[in-house]
Amino acid sequence: MSPLAALGLFLVAATPALAHHVGAYVPKDNAITANFKQIKFSVQAGKFDVAHRLFETGALRTDMSARAASLPPRLEAGLRDALQSRDGGEVERRLMVFFAALARDLALEAERRLADLTLSRDARTAIGQRFLEAIWRYYNLVDFAVAQRDDKTSVAVRLAFDEAEGYVKSSPIPNPDKLREPLRRIAQVLSALIDSSLPARRSS
Repeated sequence: MSPLAALGLFLVAATPALAHHVGAYVPKDNAITANFKQIKFSVQAGKFDVAHRLFETGALRTDMSARAASLPPRLEAGLRDALQSRDGGEVERRLMVFFAALARDLALEAERRLADLTLSRDARTAIGQRFLEAIWRYYNLVDFAVAQRDDKTSVAVRLAFDEAEGYVKSSPIPNPDKLREPLRRIAQVLSALIDSSLPARRSS
């Protein structure tokens, strides 16, 4: 089973529904997001040796390696190089790309799951809620970095999240069918961000 499929099954089984406006929601950390924050704070403090150790031994690198086939070429190697050369801006850029890719892949998986009309409306609504929380958990970490580089992308993602969340609110009637379109836009916008952040012509 792929890491994304496994995460999707976990979400359906275990993740609580969104409690309020997703744009203002700060999800609880998991091992990957906690490791990201450790690396980020170490880099900001100029402790690149600590950040490098945290990356090599942490959940973020493990997940990045597991997802290598769906990530830009040499994303992990380039991040390691940036840590070793003490290039904070490049570390931030590559972390941004990684979490944007996580959010994009979850949006694509959510859209695929919501297309299954053998599931009830309530089941698809619950799936939509749980995937939205997971997508936001990852994207929220790098939205500031995205906005610094491309404010239009940040706004587009946030607007799509707002629209998506509106379709799964309990009042008056949830509409999981309409949720697929904003999820598709999130995936498209994030794909464009990833492509423009790490062009194919780059050697790393």
